[in-house]
Amino acid sequence: MSEAARFSVVVPVYNEENVLPEMYSRLHAVMEALHQPYEIIFVNDGSSDRTFAILNELCEQDHAIKVIDFAKNFGHQTAITAGMDYSEGEAIVVIDADLQDPPEVIPLMIERWNEGYDVVYGKRGERKGETFFKRLSASLFYRLMRKLTDVDIPVDTGDFRLIDRKVCNALKSIKERNRYIRGIISWLGFKQIGVDFCREERFAGETKYPFKKMLKFAFDAITSFSFKPLKLSSYLGMLMSFFSFIYLLFVLYQKLFTNQTVTGWASSMVVNLFFNGIVLMMLGIAGEYIGRIYDETKGRPLYVVRQVKNFSRNRIERRSRQSALSQANLQVP
Repeated sequence: MSEAARFSVVVPVYNEENVLPEMYSRLHAVMEALHQPYEIIFVNDGSSDRTFAILNELCEQDHAIKVIDFAKNFGHQTAITAGMDYSEGEAIVVIDADLQDPPEVIPLMIERWNEGYDVVYGKRGERKGETFFKRLSASLFYRLMRKLTDVDIPVDTGDFRLIDRKVCNALKSIKERNRYIRGIISWLGFKQIGVDFCREERFAGETKYPFKKMLKFAFDAITSFSFKPLKLSSYLGMLMSFFSFIYLLFVLYQKLFTNQTVTGWASSMVVNLFFNGIVLMMLGIAGEYIGRIYDETKGRPLYVVRQVKNFSRNRIERRSRQSALSQANLQVP
């Protein structure tokens, strides 16, 4: 069934041992109800709990289940990329394992795909179980991205979406390391539409996107699609230089043409510290871009696969010919 799969479902997982049985149960029920050949590709992103053991058990009982096991943790966006690289369906659905994005929405996405849309993204309406800070920061981030970039990235969306095979093939040609997949898909174009759904509370476990990872994700998104922070740094630098020059003329005027003395060393120190802080901030913004350029030029593989499960040898060999990725201990039926 997998080699003739019409639908490929890509599920990145990282330390999700408490969620996987329920996730599989619901996703399996949804896909079986379609009465179409399908495959479910779980990408184990270097989990340290029993996630891989559970995935092994699922592979043994259901040959529609396939597993890509990373050699270490390479990140959520990279795991999605690997799943797409190995998929062969006419349409590919990406969904997280935490059940915040309900699998029951997938048939609605497929309906829109059958109507001729190439990308069908899930648009979050109500967001249950999220803190006020999480909702506020997400709302501000999506709207900031729309302002900073020329790419029409839909607001209040995640990676939960369906893409057509031709979109997936176009996505494979993009080799960026610091990936923002939902932005790349928007940049590619094609015919796109959203499907509204209610984002549920996490079924079990803890979020895999703490504040630090959220911040890095935001930097990856902004630096991948906008040069405006660099332009802002330039404009801010020129503005600071202009006002500094005006202040210098004022100080010289006081010294040469008045009896007033230049006082206020404390306030001068405050001004110096403020401007130095601005300069360091601008250097930091430039450093973010330079660091990403350096990362891209190293030429390392995007991910390394330790082993795969339930993939045919033909598919593995095709994937190996398409890529220079390291692979070892590949187990095939």
